[in-house]
Amino acid sequence: MNLDFYLPVLSKLLYRRLLVLMFLMGSWSSFASNILIPMDAESQKNHLKAYGITFWVLTKQQKVQWLLNYRGGAFLLPDGESIRKECQIRGVSFEVISDAKALSILEGISSPSKNQEAVILEKAPRIAVYSPKDNQPWDDAVTMVLSYAEIPYDKVYDEEVLEDKLVLYDWLHLHHEDFTGQYGKFYGAYRATPWYIEGKRNAEALAAKLGYSKVSEQKRDVALKIRNYVIGGGFMFAMCSATDSFDIALAAAGVDICEPMFDGDPSEANYQNKLDFESTFAFTNFTLERNPLQYEFSSIDMTNKRSRVPKESDYFSLMDFSAKWDPIPTMLCQNHTALVKGFMGQTTAFTREEIKPTVLVLGENKINGEARYIHGIKGKGFFTFYGGHDPEDYQHRVGDPKTELELHPTSPGYRLILNNVLFPAARKKKQKT
Repeated sequence: MNLDFYLPVLSKLLYRRLLVLMFLMGSWSSFASNILIPMDAESQKNHLKAYGITFWVLTKQQKVQWLLNYRGGAFLLPDGESIRKECQIRGVSFEVISDAKALSILEGISSPSKNQEAVILEKAPRIAVYSPKDNQPWDDAVTMVLSYAEIPYDKVYDEEVLEDKLVLYDWLHLHHEDFTGQYGKFYGAYRATPWYIEGKRNAEALAAKLGYSKVSEQKRDVALKIRNYVIGGGFMFAMCSATDSFDIALAAAGVDICEPMFDGDPSEANYQNKLDFESTFAFTNFTLERNPLQYEFSSIDMTNKRSRVPKESDYFSLMDFSAKWDPIPTMLCQNHTALVKGFMGQTTAFTREEIKPTVLVLGENKINGEARYIHGIKGKGFFTFYGGHDPEDYQHRVGDPKTELELHPTSPGYRLILNNVLFPAARKKKQKT
């Protein structure tokens, strides 16, 4: 066979095949894709479950980019059929975009003229909720939204905290707890109700089991353990009465501030002047409420000072931070609106004058001069305090029915909680200010 005749033909065939292969490879690269989960008001139909999708992707050891101030704080995910299906199942709006489009978005975000930033989320945080074991998820806004968003969490309480089991977790939420040992200051209105009597009895039994003669002493040690957890690098998020009662417990460590109906003996004389404000996280120079019949802990809370804030105009505004220079507060304030509907709680909002100057105010009601949402650093860790009980139940009362989050899938108030849940997953950059 004369191969000299066939070689030019074979060469041309190989050349053509190589061209086709190069074209196909180029086309595949052009059409390689990513998933963009928009978080603006117009494009996303379920903001809360979008966080759950992002968390779920992180559990699969895949990284996510959080696009701060871009389309309401959008998420950029790797593409995959399983992720697309999960978005569809959970009712989360998403867009499939090419690598070229994703690169263009990231280049735009990186521009110095844009108050935007792309933050890499690396690992799903391990989440603990400090809450009595018999509490139902709807007793607390955080457990409610975690369940709705399908984000897994563990419940811990005093035994686990005192046994130093918090080291197993990256993020801790404080249930609406009273760390002062005064049973939520419910004595005035509810001391004769079965649930109050049973709750007090159970708390005293647990304290005795753990070797304490007083519930207040047990709660003090729990607060100190949580303080050490944060100082060691933990992330703590607290709402409602867990915010101010936690700081009060730290300030009053070693001082008896409880009246006889709470711990069986009188409070310590002149206890107000014995408070140690250096030990607190967020608040300073506050005055404790001495009246055991008063449903209030201290001057920190603004609930009884809100006569100028009618329900119809009760909103608080989120502060605007530099995404590139201050990514942490920017992350915590991501939302599809700058105005968030207000809501009440035992601790509704914080007196501005009693917040330490080192603590950032993230959300405020300027009309009433109150802070609703604050954040700070303690040691190697971080804490966020959020006033109010339930972002979609304006004035939640004992015995009220639970909030159905299926009716509020785009809740801005609940989004702030979920910002804090994802915050520990972020690759940390040194804060500039």
